[in-house]
Amino acid sequence: MSHHQNAQAKPFINVTPLIDVLLVLLIIFMVAAPLKPYNFKVDLPSELTSDQKLLGANDKTLVVTIKPDRTLKLNGLTDYMGTVDDPSKLGETLSALFKERKNNHVYRDEMLTRFDLPEAARIQKTVFVKAPRSMPYVNVTMVIDGLKGAGADPVGLQLDELN
Repeated sequence: MSHHQNAQAKPFINVTPLIDVLLVLLIIFMVAAPLKPYNFKVDLPSELTSDQKLLGANDKTLVVTIKPDRTLKLNGLTDYMGTVDDPSKLGETLSALFKERKNNHVYRDEMLTRFDLPEAARIQKTVFVKAPRSMPYVNVTMVIDGLKGAGADPVGLQLDELN
């Protein structure tokens, strides 16, 4: 009788079909993931017509120029601002400039009367990046990352033909 009790079938769950289903789902997601579209919001300027007037540059405008030799210039100044690979000098200069603007209450034009926002959000921190069209995009993004780290917001891209 004791031999008969040991001979009973023990419960066993077959997980092989479950593993097959999981592998099929994994393959489906691996194939579908690269097909996901990436969105990048861009506001491109329209072509200038004869009835539109050219606007002069704002004296608060900051333009970082990436030279073909990968060096950086701020507003065309001759001071060394670093390179694409090491924009730390540019970041330090911009951080000091933004701190000075905060101390002097230099606000963006549309934020002059917005007392409901904190002062840090109202400070003029707009920076434009100007690079040659031949410059690889990865170099431009490295500079944009450095600008964002310095506190620039928003960061715009400027066409290389514009002065």
